[in-house]
Amino acid sequence: MLFFCIYKEENMKEMYDVLIIGAGVVGCSAARELSKYDLNIGVLERREDVSCGTSKANSGMIHGGYDATHGTIKAKLSKRGNELFTILDNELHFGHTRCGSLVLAFDEEDIETLKGLQENGNKNGVETEIIDIDRIHEIEPNISNEVIAALYCKTAGIAMPFQYCVALAENAIKNGVEFNLNEEVTDITKEGDVFTVKTKDNEYKARYVINAAGVYADKISSMIAETNFKITPRKGEYMLLDSCESSKVHPVIFPTPKAHSKGIALTQSQDGNILVGPNAEYIDDKEDVSTDSKTLDEVWAQTERFLINKLDKSKVITQFAGLRATTDTQDFIIEESSTKGFINAAAIQSPGFTVSYAIAEMLVDILKEAGLELSENKDFDPNRRGYVDMENMSKEEINELIKKDPRFARVICRCETITEGQIVDVLHRGIKVTTLDGVKRRMRAGMGRCQGGFCSPRVMEIIKREYDMNYEDVTKKGEESYILTGKLNKGGNN
Repeated sequence: MLFFCIYKEENMKEMYDVLIIGAGVVGCSAARELSKYDLNIGVLERREDVSCGTSKANSGMIHGGYDATHGTIKAKLSKRGNELFTILDNELHFGHTRCGSLVLAFDEEDIETLKGLQENGNKNGVETEIIDIDRIHEIEPNISNEVIAALYCKTAGIAMPFQYCVALAENAIKNGVEFNLNEEVTDITKEGDVFTVKTKDNEYKARYVINAAGVYADKISSMIAETNFKITPRKGEYMLLDSCESSKVHPVIFPTPKAHSKGIALTQSQDGNILVGPNAEYIDDKEDVSTDSKTLDEVWAQTERFLINKLDKSKVITQFAGLRATTDTQDFIIEESSTKGFINAAAIQSPGFTVSYAIAEMLVDILKEAGLELSENKDFDPNRRGYVDMENMSKEEINELIKKDPRFARVICRCETITEGQIVDVLHRGIKVTTLDGVKRRMRAGMGRCQGGFCSPRVMEIIKREYDMNYEDVTKKGEESYILTGKLNKGGNN
C-alpha cells in the first residue's frame, strides 16, 4: 500500500489538532510520536523535502550524553535520546551502529579535562571510562602513539540523519499525518482557541502549534508570542572522503573539547564514508552554507595528529556546511510560550540529533499540560519497511528480486551500484521526491566518486516517468536549482 502527502486545492485547510512548523528531526519526531494518538496532525515545511535544513548537514553522531552540562535540558534528555535509537531502528529500519567514541588526550591537561567529562557523565547517568593507549589500540589500532589516554563511551554511535528523518516522516504519514511541503510560514494569528497559520498560498487552522523551525524558530515565535530569545546560526564545515578510506577510522574520534566546541571530529558514516569536521563559526546569515578552502584546510590540519595511518586528502569527494541554531544560554528552549497552545522547540543544537525523539516525548507531555486530550490511535503501526539493500543480499536473494521485478537488474548509479528498482521504491513511500538530492540522500544514487556525473540524467528520467512530470520540474535541490529549463529550438532556429 502506498501513502502520499495530501495536498488540497482550497486556500483554507481543514482544522488540525496540532500543526508542526518544520520537518527536521524534531518536527518529524514529534509528528511520528503524536501519530500514536487519535489526532489530526499536520506538518508545514518551507522546503521541497523533509530534513533540508540543520538536520541534513551534521555528523550523524549518536552522542553518549557525558558532555551535556548536568542540570540542562540537554543533559536531561541525552541518555534517553541515545537509548531510543535502538528501539526506533528496530521499528523503522533506518540503520545505526554502536561504534563507541573516543575523546583523545595528548597531555596531562587534557587528562584533567577528561576527568571532568567523566564526572559530568556520571551525574547524567552515562557510563564512561578513561583508558590508556594499549586499551585504545584494542578499540582503534590506528590511533596515534602521541595519544596518552582517552575517554571511551561504548554507547555512542552513528546513524544517517536524513535516513532517520525520512523514516520518521514516512511512518508518520502511514499513520495519518499530513505533510505540506513548499509551505513557508508568513504569519500566525490566534482568535479564541484557534490559530491561523498563513503561508504564501494557504491558510491552516490548528488548536495547538509546535514551532520546530530550526534557525528560523525565533522569527516564527515572534509572529505570535513574546520572544525573549534570538537564534544565532553557528556554521560547521565538513569534508567527506571516499569509502576506500573507511578502514582508517571506526569509532567516533574527538580531540579534548574546548569552550565553544567539541572540536574537529572524525566519523565513519553508516555508509562507510569518513567525515572530517565540523568547525564552529558564528554567523548572521541564516542561509549561509558556503564553504571555503582556507577554513577546510584548517579543519583538516586539526585532525592530522589523530592517526598513525593518516587520511588521504586526495580522497575527499565533496565538502558541505551545516548550521546549528544557538542562543546565548547554550541550552534547548522547549516550553509553552506566552501564547497558550503555542509551543517552542527552539535552539536545538548539538546533541539535537541524538535527543530529537526524547524531545518529541517531552512535547507530548507539554501538550497534555496545555490541555490537549489524548486517546490511543488503535490503528497505529510502529513499523516501516527499510529500503531495499541489495549490497547485503545474497546472490540467491538478488536473483529472486530480479525475477519479480527486472528493474532491480538495471544499474543506474555505477559508483554505488544502485538500481532502477531501488530508486523507484524510494519514490513511492509517502513523500513526493522531485529532486536529485532527495534521491541521493535516500538511496545514495549520486553519492559516489563522480558525484552524479553518470547517473543524474537517468535519475531524472525515472522521476519524470514515475510522477508524470516535465523534465524542467525535476531540480537539483528544489527552489530555483534548475537542471533543464526547456527544449532547444530544433536545428538552432529562433
